[in-house]
Amino acid sequence: MKMTGAQIVVDALIQEKVDLIFGYPGGVVIPIFDALYGAKKVKVILTRHEQAAAHAADGYARATGKVGVCLSTSGPGATNLVTGIAAAYLDSIPVVAITGQVSTPILGTDAFQEADMVGISRPITKHNFLVKTIKELPCTIKKAFYIAGTGRPGPVLIDIPMDISKATLAHYEYPKEVIIRSYKPNIVGHPQQIKRAASLIKGAKRPVIFAGGGIIISGAHNELLELAEKTNIPVTTTLMGLGGFPGTHRLFLGMPGMHGTKAANYTLHNSDLIISIGVRFDDRVTGDVNNFAPYAKIIHMDIDPAAISKIIKVDIPVVGDAKNILTQLNKIIEPGDYAAWNRQVSKWKGRALFSYPKSKEEIKPQAVVEAIYKETKGEAVIATEVGQNQMWAAHYYRYTKPRTLLSSGGLGAMGYGMPAAMGAALGLNKPVIDIAGDGSIQMNIQELATISLNNIPVKVVILNNGYLGMVRQWQELFYNKRYSSTCLMEDNTCGECKEPEKCRKKYVPDFIALAKSYNIPAFRAEKPSEMLPVLRKGLKIEGPAIMEFIVSREENVFPMVPAGKSLDQIMEEK
Repeated sequence: MKMTGAQIVVDALIQEKVDLIFGYPGGVVIPIFDALYGAKKVKVILTRHEQAAAHAADGYARATGKVGVCLSTSGPGATNLVTGIAAAYLDSIPVVAITGQVSTPILGTDAFQEADMVGISRPITKHNFLVKTIKELPCTIKKAFYIAGTGRPGPVLIDIPMDISKATLAHYEYPKEVIIRSYKPNIVGHPQQIKRAASLIKGAKRPVIFAGGGIIISGAHNELLELAEKTNIPVTTTLMGLGGFPGTHRLFLGMPGMHGTKAANYTLHNSDLIISIGVRFDDRVTGDVNNFAPYAKIIHMDIDPAAISKIIKVDIPVVGDAKNILTQLNKIIEPGDYAAWNRQVSKWKGRALFSYPKSKEEIKPQAVVEAIYKETKGEAVIATEVGQNQMWAAHYYRYTKPRTLLSSGGLGAMGYGMPAAMGAALGLNKPVIDIAGDGSIQMNIQELATISLNNIPVKVVILNNGYLGMVRQWQELFYNKRYSSTCLMEDNTCGECKEPEKCRKKYVPDFIALAKSYNIPAFRAEKPSEMLPVLRKGLKIEGPAIMEFIVSREENVFPMVPAGKSLDQIMEEK
């Protein structure tokens, strides 16, 4: 079959069962967009910025489990994808990013809109390709999708020069399979290592299961539940693992780390065995690595051998897919005597994982998230921006199913939530709620146009405190309340202001007016009595909606472990 490079790209997407891509056109990708023009099986969502295209592809992938795809032109179009690609890389999300490139004869000449995307993206992709001949294009695309979606998933970039898009391949056939000699992920855990793990679990006195995003990626949530219930061992999950174990389960301790629960942090710190599954021991979880779990032996199950003992030295490594490993472990596991340990853990857990001071005078951001949980009966898909809003969304919404929390964990990219919610809503064909701050939402606020024109059912909940909240919290706690460049209401002199409440005399931006300019219904709540009516109005609307809540200005996220401290050094609300 005779096809141009651009036509091959489109046919390859169809062969890979891609039904949706997010992109923005430009000079060198006009041939690809032209080939997409008549393609009925692949829908193109025109975002308003390439960063949003990458985040939308990421959100689509997280919510559906499929490979997300984004497309941009060369130069600034391609470099605008970088933040989204990096976010996907650090959270192990399968994305294929297709970038246009200047024609091969002028590569390396600093041509107009030329950027070395292979070099730029090397540290933030699982793999990348520069296509140099039309003959290698079909196999390259096949490899990209295979690498992105297998083993420990991650983003793969394909850089396609314009002359390759225009060139013709006389005998095109898309490969049915691909074999990469140097890339063969091990998915089956070694039986002897699994037996060693089972023996260590039975002999432990103070064990804890520590699960991460790998549980969700591998679809091992049922196997994790079986392991916990068979052994009666308490479970804590990372931010990326929320939803991988039911948040309402009696054994669940919440997430650990800098803004984790007291129960999770004390349990990890005092355990004698950590059964870690699909985690990478991120610094936000471990705190002081030299004093992390000082009494514990560690079992680490992970599909990526490079992640094992990278940060925390482990005693029993098990390399393989979490679902396969847990299936084998559950067949031979025998519980030990953990009765005394479970009583202690229950005391740490108390009546609730989190609590906050209630108020009748002002809206508490925690109360908004709790209300979302109650109004949606825990059945919603939640995306978050980054900052305090992200932590409150993690604390006060109970995630009981996998792929229901979409959040930029490793990179912490502000502006992630709304485009990710957009991609997820399109992938799932259902509403998705983005819990946002008034700072973070403005990073990609132009995507309101994309949401409006495509009638994407994204519900944006803005927790408006007039600050870059998480940075302001650090300035309050560790920098003597010197609020440098974190006040969004006035002129960055908030640290010197004696009457900060007067900043509420005006709203900049006016999110309600802004939403209306995009033809999106919007509602604002300024006092507690208005909170539920506003939330219910927004959730009832079939298409997109914005709900803004004017919340306590200086509310903090607690508990908190200061950076570099051990998990037992917990700060609480005074």
